[in-house]
This record gives sequence, structure tokens and C-alpha cells, in this order.
Amino acid sequence: MPIEDNIGSRVAVRARGITKCFDNVVALDGVDLDVVAGQIHGLVGPNGAGKTTLLGLLLGLAVADRGSLEILGMPVGRALAVPDGVAGFVDGPGLYPSLTARGNLAALAALRGPGAPTAGIDDLLEQVGLTDVADDRVRGFSLGVHGVLTQLAADGATVVLSSHRMDDLAALCSEVTIVATGRVVFSGPLSKLAAGNSALDYRLLTSDPEAARRVAADTAGVQVVDDAGIRPDLEVLVVRALVPALDELVPRLIHSGIAVRELAPVVSPLESAFLALTEQQESGQ
Repeated sequence: MPIEDNIGSRVAVRARGITKCFDNVVALDGVDLDVVAGQIHGLVGPNGAGKTTLLGLLLGLAVADRGSLEILGMPVGRALAVPDGVAGFVDGPGLYPSLTARGNLAALAALRGPGAPTAGIDDLLEQVGLTDVADDRVRGFSLGVHGVLTQLAADGATVVLSSHRMDDLAALCSEVTIVATGRVVFSGPLSKLAAGNSALDYRLLTSDPEAARRVAADTAGVQVVDDAGIRPDLEVLVVRALVPALDELVPRLIHSGIAVRELAPVVSPLESAFLALTEQQESGQ
């Protein structure tokens, strides 16, 4: 069963001081990680940050050189020793494109040995919303799994999701861990990450760009930044501000008779924080 943390939440994964080296390369350097049961927890980091190594440890494909790892309350100290019920998949699954969805699952079931049961195939197809196309070839199928992951978490499963798509992580995850150069630079709720973030750049499209520029420049806490190359055909301004300053800017624009047609971050708050934190870690700050 999942263990309890110091505030009573059930913890499905607990790692403390995890270190893993490959020859002279330190892939993970003292990583701590808590993943709450029944939660979708995002794992983010640039290439070479240590994400794949950490996932390999969670799946029992490798063993840490130092530190402790518990999954579902069980210590994991050797390869292939993770508890039953732990599984993983990648977003480029090894399917046979010329086979149907049903045929692919039957082929996988056959790997269990002659006469392996296939009774659960229809249930699996229904779970991922493929019942109506079960006998279509999988070539061209979408790999989208948002609904499946959300349902798994709602049913009590714990999901550790590693992705380079910040919009997916922001939409699906309750908490996120950011790793860079083998170390954790942030771990916690997305709301806390956004709250601690610096000012973001926003695209501002209005009915009168020049007038909007003047109003923005005259609004406390708003900075008009270089907008060269950002949809010059529509003369989109780029402003840098915290949310409270935007709350001041928008009414001032409207009061000046300027219609606000678009106000959106150039990058998502998660991506902005990710870039800032990883850049600081990689530069040694």
C-alpha cells in the first residue's frame, strides 16, 4: 500500500538522495521525489537532464548507486524488483501498422504463451475509446491519451508523465518536478510554480497598436518589449508584466476606446518557469 507522508497524504513513490552514474557521467545527483497516489505528476527537463534515467529506476530497469527508493510502500533496491502493477509506455509504441487495433492486442497477448487468454481485449479497446475502429488498421491512429491518463488517476492509479509538451503537462498534472543536470530544481504544485514565476511576455493585439503602445508604456508594471518578427502583419505588441499589472492595463485600454482582440502569453507559465529554472541550474547560479 502507498506510504504516508508527514501531512497524511498517500505517497506512491518516494525517492531520497537518488544518485546514478554511468562511468564518469553523473546522470542523477541526490534526487528527492514524492509522488502522491492517484495523481498525475509531471516530470520535466531538458535533454540529458536525467529524466530517462529516473524513469528507468522507477520501472526497475536500473538500480541507483546511492539513495533509497520506495514504490507503493515497498523498498526497491535491485533491478526488476518493482511491485506488481507498475508499468510504463512511451508515446511511440511498437505497434504493427498493418494490423488492426484488435490484431495488435491479440499479438501482444500471444507473447504470454500458447493459449493465452484474449478475453480482455474488448475491455481494453473500450477503455481507450477504440471500440468503433477495433478492426481498422492502426496506421494513422492518434496517439492522444489524455482521457486515459485522467481516468486512470480518477480510478486511483498514480501516473508519472514525462513530456516535452508543456501544454499537455499544464492540462493534466497536479504537480510537476523539474530536473536539470541531474538535480531537482523544482518540485511541487503547478500553482506554486506559477505564483513564484517572474513577469511573462504576452502578445497584445488591439484595434489601435500605436495607441495601445502608449497606454502600455504609461501603465505601472508593464514593459513594452521588442516586438520585431512577432506577426508584423498584425502589428502585435509584446508586453512583459505580472498578472496584476495586466489587470490594470486591460481596463485602461478599453477606457481609451481601444479594443483588446488578443492577450495571450508568448509561452505558457510552466514553460517560462522551466526555461528560467533550467537556465539558472545549467549556468551554475
